[in-house]
Amino acid sequence: MLAPLRRCDRLTPVALTEDQCLLRDTIRDFCAREIAPHCAAWDEEERFPQELMPRLAELGLMGIRIPEEYGGSALGTVEYALAVEQIARTCGSVALTVASHNGLGTGHILSCGTKAQKARYLPPAASAQWLAAWALTEPGSGSDSAALSTRARRDGDDWVLSGSKTFITQGSVCGFCVVLARTDPDVSAAKGITAFIVDAGTPGFSVSSHLKKYGCRASDTAELHFDDVRLSDEQRLGEANAGFIDTMRILDRGRISIGAMAIGLGRGAIAYAVGYAKQRKTFGVPIGQHAAVGDQLAQAQVELDAGARMIYRAAELADDGEPYAMDAAMAKLFASEAGTRACNVAMQVLGGHGYMREHPVERYLRDVKLCEIGEGTSEIQRLVIAKHLLATG
Repeated sequence: MLAPLRRCDRLTPVALTEDQCLLRDTIRDFCAREIAPHCAAWDEEERFPQELMPRLAELGLMGIRIPEEYGGSALGTVEYALAVEQIARTCGSVALTVASHNGLGTGHILSCGTKAQKARYLPPAASAQWLAAWALTEPGSGSDSAALSTRARRDGDDWVLSGSKTFITQGSVCGFCVVLARTDPDVSAAKGITAFIVDAGTPGFSVSSHLKKYGCRASDTAELHFDDVRLSDEQRLGEANAGFIDTMRILDRGRISIGAMAIGLGRGAIAYAVGYAKQRKTFGVPIGQHAAVGDQLAQAQVELDAGARMIYRAAELADDGEPYAMDAAMAKLFASEAGTRACNVAMQVLGGHGYMREHPVERYLRDVKLCEIGEGTSEIQRLVIAKHLLATG
């Protein structure tokens, strides 16, 4: 069988198949019609666009990696990253929703769930009937994720879950949430953690008010509380006390999507700045003709293209079943910092106008900062990379 035709173009600096190009272009058209006219208002109002979720699902974007038998699109990590990047060029909040729904909550069930769990949770996730949340971070544990204090204890055939989680994306709008809890306090921190699926509305499961954020303000973020939540063993996800290992695998793939989000935000900001630099004149010529401006735009473009190549290389390794944890960490580190620099350049090019909310550049800059923090900070990525180097070098 002939390999699918692959080609590069100026929109994406990596080789894509015709189907991948079609996916990218379809998403770009959708964003122009359905997201671009509204995203500034969603951000200003700090409102989660619930009405958009079914339309994203109709494009197959809420079940990107879910098999067709469960109503998903059965696509790969490359397509996942491609979708997130394209959406982020228009709106970081929607990109974050698509990234976290696919990569974390549903991704954990896809990776570790039983047939019964997949049959129950994946179809409504793919249709956006149920949004997925993933609860790892706690008020007292962030980068040191193994230090979580939420507990689940055995009570007969059931589990009783108690504790709190914070910074949880889709926390107050989810249909179900994957929760990481300590189940064996007598072993090392990384060996006594188990994942559970908790349905919205389960007695004892409550959500605090919507958390106020610097950026991605139309993405839902909440604090979750579990007050003696009783769960059957059928709600356990994966092997008991092996949840931390599963979590690290989930985060590896999630880093690819957050890096893609950073690239998309950077590209959106630079595209706007280029348009501005062609129109705005100083000293009788468009400001883009001044080296002080053109050089910054050029450097940003170089870094964004380099970051994109790293992201899609890691994605291809993941799809090919090759080890990719170090590549994902390097890609996420470089892409997130390149995206932030690009958004800073865009604001600098617009000057005072960039600081005003009538232009989207300040929103891009606020949104992209999350990419240096979420799915492991830049500092954590460097630790991951060093660990791999020292183990294999």
